[in-house]
Amino acid sequence: MVSLNPCADAILAEVTAPGQLLAISRYSQDPAATSMSLGKAMRLPSTGGTAEEVLALAPDMVVADHFLAPATRRALEQAGIEVVSTGIARNEGEALAQVAALMTVTGNADSPSTLASDIIAAWAAQRWEGEPVTVLLLQQGDIVPGEETLANAMLEQTGFRSLSVARGLGQGAYVPLEEVLADPPDVVITAGGGRMLEHPLLREGSRVQHFELEPNLLFCGGPTVPRALERLMEIRRNVRQ
Repeated sequence: MVSLNPCADAILAEVTAPGQLLAISRYSQDPAATSMSLGKAMRLPSTGGTAEEVLALAPDMVVADHFLAPATRRALEQAGIEVVSTGIARNEGEALAQVAALMTVTGNADSPSTLASDIIAAWAAQRWEGEPVTVLLLQQGDIVPGEETLANAMLEQTGFRSLSVARGLGQGAYVPLEEVLADPPDVVITAGGGRMLEHPLLREGSRVQHFELEPNLLFCGGPTVPRALERLMEIRRNVRQ
């Protein structure tokens, strides 16, 4: 099989048999974009996602997302290649369902894999029992996560209440700086972030506590989930009361 989706790359690299994964997406070989071990990614061939590149590998199956170009999908299907689409996991259940689905379609449902059990164990272990604190999570370009997102589910699990969700903002929205200054959160976590934190009122003499999170811990619902939960819990434990 060939994977054209970086989130599928990360899962398939964990659950497929040796030699079964012919190529991954080029994104997984970019340190800023990968959701899998960069060392493992660099040991696998990659493609830019064109039909020509994929057809040259002659796979039985291609795993892609729902945004695969219709012309590419049509060319692959006309060549007799099965195309499997994956979505975006929004919570623990969907992350586990995605792992299970990919194990099934690749014929590895009964093969040993620790990925699902690692996600379950991390979700159970990284659970904050006390009162949550308000947080503004800033992703690349100062966008914020919406309510129905894996990022928000992990924030809630580890003792945070999202400022953007409380204000009804959806995935990829922006929080106006004026609103943040008027009612600042307890914590700002930057995962890539942008220019908002350059404002002196958020930096100098502010009660807002700042932490950083690797941006690629929030891209997917596969093997990055345990690492993301662990880092968020570490941040929560270091929040001054």
